[in-house]
Amino acid sequence: MALATMSIRVDANLKRQVEEFCSDVGMNPTTAVNLFFKTMIRENRIPFPIERDPFYTRANVEHLRRSIAQAEAGKLTQHELIEVD
Repeated sequence: MALATMSIRVDANLKRQVEEFCSDVGMNPTTAVNLFFKTMIRENRIPFPIERDPFYTRANVEHLRRSIAQAEAGKLTQHELIEVD
């Protein structure tokens, strides 16, 4: 099997933690990434849940922006500030 190189950028502290973890379990980061990729391809999915915090949905962020603008303009009461669409 031919090998190829992939370069990724990660936070320096995260890199150190990953290297430490991998060492503790008897592998290196390359082995860990290959395990991740092989599992992803075998299962045809990311092998862990990826979820978005509903607070950051586009609709909620827009609601918050409108509420802030109205509050800054003095058009909302305190009760209306915490009300959600």
